[in-house]
Amino acid sequence: MLSLPVIVQALIAIILGAVQGWFMPAWFVRIFVSFNTFFGQFIGFLVPLIILALVSASIANAEENAGKMLKITMAAVLISTFSAGVASFGVGEWLLPKFIHQGDHALLMPTEGEAFAPFFVLQLPPPLDVMSALALALMLGLGMRTVKADSLKKAITELQGLVMVSIEKAIVPLLPLYIFGVFLKMSAAGGMVDAVQNFLWIILLVIGMLVAWILLLYIIAGIMAGRNPFKMLWQMMPAGIMAFATCSSAATIPVTLKEAKKIAHKENTVSFVIPLCANLHIPSVTIHFVLCAIAVMMMVGQPLELESFFIFIMMLTFTCVAVPGVPGGVVAVLPVLSTVLGFSAEMQAVCLSLGILLDAPLTAANVLCDGAICAIVDKATD
Repeated sequence: MLSLPVIVQALIAIILGAVQGWFMPAWFVRIFVSFNTFFGQFIGFLVPLIILALVSASIANAEENAGKMLKITMAAVLISTFSAGVASFGVGEWLLPKFIHQGDHALLMPTEGEAFAPFFVLQLPPPLDVMSALALALMLGLGMRTVKADSLKKAITELQGLVMVSIEKAIVPLLPLYIFGVFLKMSAAGGMVDAVQNFLWIILLVIGMLVAWILLLYIIAGIMAGRNPFKMLWQMMPAGIMAFATCSSAATIPVTLKEAKKIAHKENTVSFVIPLCANLHIPSVTIHFVLCAIAVMMMVGQPLELESFFIFIMMLTFTCVAVPGVPGGVVAVLPVLSTVLGFSAEMQAVCLSLGILLDAPLTAANVLCDGAICAIVDKATD
């Protein structure tokens, strides 16, 4: 099973968990609940280090001579990612109450004191909270660029490598087991049918929002370039199809470069922007987690607070910019859900599971959006 793609492993884990929850005894369920409790804490321990290492290293190692093109590209990436989250909040708050079934509170709340409580709880507090890690990463990254701290830069780069190994060797292989445990507990607690109906509505709305965001970016690019945006989008479709098939923006870079040259006039812009966006620009992840968070909060009856979601989207933007090049790095979003929105481990796992299942369309949307950003930067740097 470990040789299968993560998306396939996640799907198998969801099906097995949902089915076995109907007949497995409580002690069996509690074994996986105990594992998930510790694994969730391990993710929470690792995530501040992910943010600290990746954000500071990406700022410190950015090209010194990129100049105007780097500034415009980074501004476009941050604006696109943040705006996608804000737009998703508005759409989700408007549409999701029409479809989401409430009353699944018992399925997603913490397990302490319930029939399926963990056998034991090992405390593993994180070395930093998420906001402190982000602030420290920005300070270190900008500071290293200013004072040319080569020794510190080398240390941060080595920390980045250690963190990536931890994700690839510890987090990613265990994610299917984590997802299995979540859906096993949900199924054993009852009400799985209503939960699945809610998940289907979330998936449909995420896909609809992805399409809308892609069209918006291409309309902006078309207006700036004085070209037909739909023709530009059609010219980028081979890259989108390749991304859908591979579930990897990095693996699609050769195709994305080839197709982006059809919609951007300057070859140096394409060769600079496309690889950079492949490792920084993932608005689809922001769209997914914002909509999923709103839906889950509605399912459990948790009130939506604009201030909390504004902070959540802001932190999600920086987190998304930091982790797209790391396989499995999307787990860095989970403590943001916990810290800012107060999500339980079960609520976080639902968002993560749906994100893994939607990996193909999310990746395709990211690559198509990269093409639009490339055309926008190309025109903005004339």
